[in-house]
Amino acid sequence: MHQNVVVLDNGGGLIKAGLGGERDPSAIIPNCVYRPISSKKWVHPSPTEPMDLTSAAVRRPIDRGYLINPDLQREIWANLFSSLLRVNPAQSYLLLTEPLFALPSIQRATDELVFEDFNFSALYVANSPSLAHLCEASRRQIKAQYSLVVDCGFSFTHAAPVFQNFTINYAAKRIDLGGKALTNYLKELVSYRSVNVMDETFLIDDVKEKLCLVSMDVDRDLQIAKKHGKDNLFRCTYVLPDGITHTKGFVKNPEEAKRYLALRDGDKLKDVEKMDLDQMEVTYKLADRKKIDLSKTEFDLTNERFLVPEMIFHPADLGMNQAGLAECIVRSVTSCPPHLQPVLYENILLTGGSTLFPRLADRLERELRPLVPDDYPVKITPQEDPILSVWRGGSILASSPDFEAVCVTKAEYEELGSARCRRRFL
Repeated sequence: MHQNVVVLDNGGGLIKAGLGGERDPSAIIPNCVYRPISSKKWVHPSPTEPMDLTSAAVRRPIDRGYLINPDLQREIWANLFSSLLRVNPAQSYLLLTEPLFALPSIQRATDELVFEDFNFSALYVANSPSLAHLCEASRRQIKAQYSLVVDCGFSFTHAAPVFQNFTINYAAKRIDLGGKALTNYLKELVSYRSVNVMDETFLIDDVKEKLCLVSMDVDRDLQIAKKHGKDNLFRCTYVLPDGITHTKGFVKNPEEAKRYLALRDGDKLKDVEKMDLDQMEVTYKLADRKKIDLSKTEFDLTNERFLVPEMIFHPADLGMNQAGLAECIVRSVTSCPPHLQPVLYENILLTGGSTLFPRLADRLERELRPLVPDDYPVKITPQEDPILSVWRGGSILASSPDFEAVCVTKAEYEELGSARCRRRFL
């Protein structure tokens, strides 16, 4: 193996970067620059220093999953390689992730960044589904031939069949909906109902990650969310930062936020009404709720908690003319030869940060079941760490003995150009 392989999972939301062969990336930073409200200059996010992200303006080099601003990406990578990873690109190989269906012009811009701006000695470009499959196969210590990787990240969602670490491109399907769209939807709901948070992207990201969940019965849960007092299992309070005593938002009563766990799959509304909610170990005093703490700005969440992740299953509710996740998976599988279809349904892998919502796998299985032939088993496996699994797959690939042979070197790029070199990665 070449002595230094930089593995770079260049996501639209987060960059995960480190050296091949290691278990975890050395740096995880947002793929953006930001400008705090108190400052005039743009700042690079740092994993060590606390960031003041209240009302910060944000610039991102990637939009809808694709590189649109190579100059900004160069700046972010330069900071990453010199300050955080401390590597010399000229003496390193690069394993880079790139989304499926990237346009040739974007591929060319990426290659120019890698070889002309940073002078890497060689490059290998991989897509997320194949690396997620490789990570899962090595974790289970099996030679898994096939899996259907559902990659639900920051910018979009892909359902892509993978065969022996190669993505079957013609069967990959995409929904233009990811964590960014869900955060924006939550911003709109909160701003409309309680307090204006349209500029608070990072803050609402935190609210979404801590409090959103997938509903197993939307009609029932909407009825519960209308109730008052302790009968409303979804109500919880999020406290906004005040910039003095606390610079980060937080959930006011984490136990209260977990009350929905008392709901079991299959419970009807009348079963819920009979529950003895006082028995649930939650300090829920109505008198306390009526005392408004004027020193803190806070807002309540009720049905927003499950209506936001619901968009993954029904993008049409956001006005998007696209199928939901279950239909997307079925379309992907039915594009494959018939003898592969039962195998793919039995090996569905969930990866990407937007698959972390509680109960997502259970709900997806329930949505898929009526769409899949009865004699095919459906098995959905959430990955151990869906945010890092693609990077870990890249790290395993970078440390394999034949990695060097599949890379495109700088000399080959200079001789043949971007388009010819790209054929090697198909």
